[in-house]
Amino acid sequence: MAGSAKDRGRADGTGKETGSGSAKENGGGAGNGQGHVSLSDRAREAVRERIVDRRYPMGSRLVEREVAAELEMSRVPVREALRALVAEGLLELLPRSGVRVRSLERADVRHLYEVWEPLAVQASRLAARKVAAAGADEDRVLGTLRSTLETAERAAAADKGAEEVAAHTAFHEEIVALCDNPLLARTMEQLSWQLQLVFGLREEPAHMRAQHADMFRHIAAGDAESAAASTLLHVRDSRAVAERSLFGAAGDSGGDGDGHVDAELYTKTEESAPRKKRKSRQSS
Repeated sequence: MAGSAKDRGRADGTGKETGSGSAKENGGGAGNGQGHVSLSDRAREAVRERIVDRRYPMGSRLVEREVAAELEMSRVPVREALRALVAEGLLELLPRSGVRVRSLERADVRHLYEVWEPLAVQASRLAARKVAAAGADEDRVLGTLRSTLETAERAAAADKGAEEVAAHTAFHEEIVALCDNPLLARTMEQLSWQLQLVFGLREEPAHMRAQHADMFRHIAAGDAESAAASTLLHVRDSRAVAERSLFGAAGDSGGDGDGHVDAELYTKTEESAPRKKRKSRQSS
């Protein structure tokens, strides 16, 4: 995913253009104190958010002129943004002209999870090893990861689905950030928004929030293999829930049709994982 969640710029939901003259036409900085973020990047972020939160539903056609008017931008940065989102897989080209929000088929979800599963498992394993090596600094290392769990719990309690999805996405991004592996971060970044789209379309059962807590506990303990095992359970469960939510039935991910992966998968893997002597220092 896109590295550390705290490093990812978030659009304000409007994407409004405040620049003038050539800045409007070339996608340059808007000069509004947001640093050197280009207009095309701001437009891309704004359109992404509208896709993920379903203001732009799957299958809907996006007209460059209308998007530009909505974002209060000129058409050049919007055109660049739409092209970039086609490359990311969130939009697809129409046969004659224009783009539409990509509709997810069962094969799309299968392909996404087939790639994400081994990467997520390895990320948790590497993160746990980093924590184990951090020693006395582990509380500082784990601070941001812990805060994403707390944010997700608050959002769930307040029934704020979009905020909960964002926090859960941030949790997985922070695990990748803990690995300190640029190649893994770049690879996961390519999946980030497609995963967030799927997360936003499916349910988020309480037991999956508990799985995040299990993952954190093993990472915090520096138990690499148990962290990997709990992540494997979580990713396969996530896929089962996604397939049920989107297509009405579980696929071949190991789910039971109700979004639960067989517990035997996790139990066997946990039993085979070497135990660490030191205890988790997860805060209550």
